[in-house]
Amino acid sequence: YTTLFRSVKTDAVNTDNSSTSFLDTLKEKLDGVNDKQIESDDLTQKFIKGDETDVQKVMLSTAEAKLSLETAVQIRNKLVDAYDVFNRMQI
Repeated sequence: YTTLFRSVKTDAVNTDNSSTSFLDTLKEKLDGVNDKQIESDDLTQKFIKGDETDVQKVMLSTAEAKLSLETAVQIRNKLVDAYDVFNRMQI
């Protein structure tokens, strides 16, 4: 959670032209969340088939994927809240 948030926060304040944009960073992190979900699903399928015998590895991968998804949802909620605040501002 903190790594994802710290990375997004750092890129959001970085105004150097050579750096990636906030949108690029957000897309990269969401791709990472998706990759964790796919990896977790693959390990679970391998475990079900009997190809993977390390239960701890499967459970850790599943927990990591769940946590990364929950973090992404919380970041989305904060962005939506910020958007709503901007929309309510009177000019």
